[in-house]
Amino acid sequence: MTTTAPSVATEPAHEGGHGAIGVLMLAALGVVFGDIGTSPLYAMQTVFTIDDGFVKPTSEDVYGVISMVFWAITLIVSIKQLMFILKADNDGEGGILSLAYLTRHYVPKNSRRYGLVMVLGVFGASLFFGDSLITPAISVLSAVEGLKVSAPGLEHVILPIGVTIITALFAVQRFGTHLVGRFFGPVMVLWFLTLAALGIPHIVADPAVLGALSPHHAFGFAFRHPYIAFIAMGAVVLSVTGAEALYADMGHFGRKPIVRAWFFLVFPCLTLNYLGQAQQILHHPETATSPFFHLAPDALQLPLVVLATLATIIASQAVISGAYSVASQAQRLGYLPRLTVRHTSEHGGQIYIPSVNWLLFGGVLLLMLAFRASEKLATAYGVAVTLDLMLTTGLFCVYAAARHKWPMWKVAAFAVVFGVIEFNFFAGNAAKVLHGGWLPLLVAATLVLVMMTWRRGRTLVTARRTKLEGDLQTFLVDVRESLRGDPSTHEYLTRVPGTAVFLHPTKVTTPLALRENVNFNKVLHREVVIVSANVRNVPHVALAERVSVDHLGDELDGMTHVGIDFGFQDDQDVPAMLALARDRGLKADVSDPVYFVSKITVHRSDRPGMAGWRKRLFVGLAHNAASPTEYFRLPIGQVVVMGAQVRF
Repeated sequence: MTTTAPSVATEPAHEGGHGAIGVLMLAALGVVFGDIGTSPLYAMQTVFTIDDGFVKPTSEDVYGVISMVFWAITLIVSIKQLMFILKADNDGEGGILSLAYLTRHYVPKNSRRYGLVMVLGVFGASLFFGDSLITPAISVLSAVEGLKVSAPGLEHVILPIGVTIITALFAVQRFGTHLVGRFFGPVMVLWFLTLAALGIPHIVADPAVLGALSPHHAFGFAFRHPYIAFIAMGAVVLSVTGAEALYADMGHFGRKPIVRAWFFLVFPCLTLNYLGQAQQILHHPETATSPFFHLAPDALQLPLVVLATLATIIASQAVISGAYSVASQAQRLGYLPRLTVRHTSEHGGQIYIPSVNWLLFGGVLLLMLAFRASEKLATAYGVAVTLDLMLTTGLFCVYAAARHKWPMWKVAAFAVVFGVIEFNFFAGNAAKVLHGGWLPLLVAATLVLVMMTWRRGRTLVTARRTKLEGDLQTFLVDVRESLRGDPSTHEYLTRVPGTAVFLHPTKVTTPLALRENVNFNKVLHREVVIVSANVRNVPHVALAERVSVDHLGDELDGMTHVGIDFGFQDDQDVPAMLALARDRGLKADVSDPVYFVSKITVHRSDRPGMAGWRKRLFVGLAHNAASPTEYFRLPIGQVVVMGAQVRF
């Protein structure tokens, strides 16, 4: 299975009219914005609890922090992510791997940047997976911990409630993000309106707090107290966690719904809530350790905990959906083995990957049981996010220069404005590495190793397999001579009734199952169809362009090649495409064929090319790849699996 060059479009194909965009906006609120939308729960709290109150609840510190929060959100999310990064799409598909693939397409192959961009993309994707483990754990725990304020007697049930919620969340993923989004969307509308409603009374009580939006407070804070501001930035970055998920989730809903939902609802409501928290901390410094829940009157705190819990469940959805998208992209680009990918809606890239879902569930559950509190998880949060943002900025600079021919001054300006901010955020989080920040880095490093090992091993195994398969045209010449029954040159080959379909990635080499059937069984079916399924790097391929038929030089011998081009959002149903091929010149009867699948058993050898321990890792990954029977929708009762061994 291969991929072809990207098709770059500025408007995703699945974005329809105003009504369709409105529906997608509502669903996007329920999936995309959950992470960044629940940051008010713990961002300010973390700032003012660093090192037991290193940042003080004084007007100077509070105004400086709020100004930093507002401008971080404005610059990184509103401008960088939405105005620039989300436009770097592959027919609506986003994510750092998609950006790396697009960038590499426009970089000269003999350039050092050609190989580097994909390495950076793989590293960025791995960092996103590390973030995907922490976000559900910290989000759900931070919400349920509101019980400490509203019902202190229930503090002992916080962790069991959190574990139960996480279990239920991952259990419903199989129903698809479109159904999840439809349920969560209205809840998130209520959540964002609640954020605004909580903040507005405090702003009205002290309108002077609006002055905190001025950037001079952030600069003044940094210049007067550089060390305190530096430490604070390590927590301020929590206000933009989820920005990377906006890009990764773009394939689920498209750019327009995400942009409109952000500016019409999400951004204003976040701003109002952070301003309200600033006023609360200034006038009631004792609430700085939990400012969010103290915004509400006592009578409404318990309902707020319930709503916040629902919102944090949705926050987890943002990174879970993003993880599906990133894993699917990694598989298509050859960095992960074949995965079982289920498309759950007619809209865009809304998918569900069972293996990714349950691996994430296990990791999140382990984190919750190990850290047990959101404030401890906060020490591990931020490192992966800031590195991912920096990598995205760097890749976009290369992409803009190569694809859009930006002049060097424009590239440099983009890198300075956003790169400097993100580097400072990363530097502020560097101290966390020894206090939990190593965790997402370890996860990322492990995934980089897995993805690069699979890529390298796949290259080695393909080379060995190609040698075993041999040239298809040479094989066909031998078969045709055998069919003539010339005993002086070839042993006679018997032809049996029926149609045999052999799945094979190319028509250059011979399917191993076909070669084994001829060489050992001395039989050949009356009709032989070699099917090569190719996944192009576009969402959909029109039916008129999806199937091609090649009689391989002889229309009378019953051996035909069928090429099928799928888009990555198309259902890879091979039997349905064979029925379509009948209208494209395929003469074989494919109403009830036998499907032959070559099962390659990979074994290590002493051949050079990759370390022995990496070869063992590759073999383990290969054994756990999705079955082609399920992947290509083959009827299980008509599939014959023929084994072959490849040593690499």
